[in-house]
Amino acid sequence: MNNYICETCGVQYESSSEAPIRCKICEEDRQYISSKGQTWTTLESMIECGAYNNAINLEEKGLYSVNTIPSFGIGQTAYLIQDKSINLMWDCITYLDQATIEKINDLGGIDAIVLSHPHYYSSQVEWAETFDAPIYIHEDDREWVTRPSEKIVFWSGDSLELRKGVILQRIGGHFKGGTVLEWKNGNNQQGVIMTGDIIRVVADRQWVSFMYSYPNFIPLPSATVERIASKLNQIKFDRLYDAFHRVIKEEADQRVQKSAARYINALNGTLFNT
Repeated sequence: MNNYICETCGVQYESSSEAPIRCKICEEDRQYISSKGQTWTTLESMIECGAYNNAINLEEKGLYSVNTIPSFGIGQTAYLIQDKSINLMWDCITYLDQATIEKINDLGGIDAIVLSHPHYYSSQVEWAETFDAPIYIHEDDREWVTRPSEKIVFWSGDSLELRKGVILQRIGGHFKGGTVLEWKNGNNQQGVIMTGDIIRVVADRQWVSFMYSYPNFIPLPSATVERIASKLNQIKFDRLYDAFHRVIKEEADQRVQKSAARYINALNGTLFNT
């Protein structure tokens, strides 16, 4: 019996004697099946091949990035937040080996794991069991869990304060339960928001974007983006980190509002004439 991992999205499935026929994450419109077809691996195989390692780097006081090298699956970055009362892992990556476990334990371990949306569920249960940490997933995305676990806490509503100043905010968009993390103490108390790719920093770091499907270029409706912008306008933050190690270092709150307005104008046909 193995917990098979989809090589395209990096999400791990519940134990089975044979690899699943399909990956329900990749078959859905927001992801894709590789042009090479559906392929599977296991965490044990990844470790045994010796090709991978995780880089853990300090980004700023209380914040570490965690990346797999070479890139695997979608290639997202996970983050370890060290707040006054909690060590929190934001989003997840697939690869987990002994060197990573030792390094994170040296940094104080993990008290909780929070997921922005299903594309980054990865091997979240492996991480949760290793560090004896609960996993927080919004109940609206319950159907996308591929490996059930008693470690998973399905939370409800539009916000959940895990600890004082560490708040989960459901803003939807990319997924119905799409969640961002508000970290009030980050960036010298100026506020940090962690967005996965519920909000994505674009090539020009002064702007962000919002999409239903990034690989398939399916936009969100203007009304949805208006709702997201309104929600974020109630949150104080100066810095933003997305899922792919892109950062807006200052005035991120203003950049999000300007980006939302530009996006809506483009959809409504008032941004340009072509």
